Amino acid sequence: MASMAQFCYIIGPSNLRQKYSSFRFCFQNPVYRKNAPSNISTRFHAKPSSVSVSSSIVCSAANKPSSSSQVREGEEDMEQGNVEDYFLLKGSSAAKIRSEVLSPFRSVRMFFYLTFIASGSLGGLIATTQLISSLTNPARSSEVPDILTGLGIDIGAVSIFAFLYFRENTAKNAQLARLSREESLSNLKLRVNQNKIISVSSLRGIARLVICSGPASFILESFKLSEPFTESLLERGVLVVPFATDGNSPSLDFDESEDMKEITEKRKRLWQLAPVYVSEWTEWLDEQKKLAGISPESPVYLSLRLDGRVRGSGVGFPPWNALVAQLPPVKGLWSGLLDGMDGRVL
Repeated sequence: MASMAQFCYIIGPSNLRQKYSSFRFCFQNPVYRKNAPSNISTRFHAKPSSVSVSSSIVCSAANKPSSSSQVREGEEDMEQGNVEDYFLLKGSSAAKIRSEVLSPFRSVRMFFYLTFIASGSLGGLIATTQLISSLTNPARSSEVPDILTGLGIDIGAVSIFAFLYFRENTAKNAQLARLSREESLSNLKLRVNQNKIISVSSLRGIARLVICSGPASFILESFKLSEPFTESLLERGVLVVPFATDGNSPSLDFDESEDMKEITEKRKRLWQLAPVYVSEWTEWLDEQKKLAGISPESPVYLSLRLDGRVRGSGVGFPPWNALVAQLPPVKGLWSGLLDGMDGRVL
C-alpha cells in the first residue's frame, strides 16, 4: 500500500483535467544544445466535444531552465561546472557498493587466488634453483625427476589460479561497467507533468519503465500497438518513456468519447513521462547501442525491472504481450511475493 501511495504521489492523479472535454498538446520544436536543460512549453486549446485529442510529445533543450519552482529546486545546481564529475564519482561509488553487495565473496576469492599464485611462484622459483643445482652436480642427478615433478605442479597451480583470477577480474569489470551504466541511467531526468521533474531512480520499486527510442513514426506505432494492453501494463507498473531521435513530435491521438473516457485516462497515464536533458539521454542510449553493436539510427526499446536494472532490450517495437505475460502485478494477492520475478538482468 505504501508503494502504491508513493506511486500516486509521483505520477499524479489519473483524472487529468476532466473539466476539459478535449484538448490538444502542442510542444515547441526541439532545439538541441549540449548539456542545456530541457524546457517543454505546452499550450492547451479547448475545443468543443470532439471524438479524439492529439498529443504531441517531444523534448527540447533551452538556454535557461523554466521559472517554475520545481525546476529551480531540481536544476539550479546544474551549472555546467562540476556536475558531470560529481555524478560520475557518485555513480562510480554507488556501482562499487552495489557490486560488493551482489558479489560479497568475490574479493575474498580474488585474495586467495593471488595468495596461491604467489605461493606457487615462490615454489617454482625454489624448484628452478634446485633443478639448476642438480643439473650442474652429477651427484644429485637422481633428484632431477622429483624436482621436475614439483616444478610442474607449481607451474600448473600458478596457471590455474591465474586463469581463475583473470576470469573473476573480467567478471568484476563487466559488472562494474554495467552497474555504472545503470547508475548513469538512474540520474537521468523525467518530466511527469509541467510542474514536476524527477529522476529515473525515483521510480525504483514503484514502476517498470519501458524506454522507446527511435523516430517519431516508431514512437507513434509503438503507441498504437500498446493500446490493447494498456490496462494490463498499468497493473504491472509499466510506464513508457518515449524518446524521439529525429527531432520530430510524435502526435499521440487519444479517443475522448464518453465510452472511451476511462481507457483514455489510463493511456495518458501510461504515456505521460517525457525525457529531460536530451543530450544526456542521447549520449546514454548511443553508448548502449555501441556496446550492443547496433546502428545509432536503429529504433530500440529497453525494459527496466522494479529495481531500475535493465531486464530486456532489443531492436524494434517493445513486446507488449510478452511484458504482460512475464511481469507480475504490482498490487494484489501476488504483490510482494513476486516482486523479484522481473526477469534476468542483462
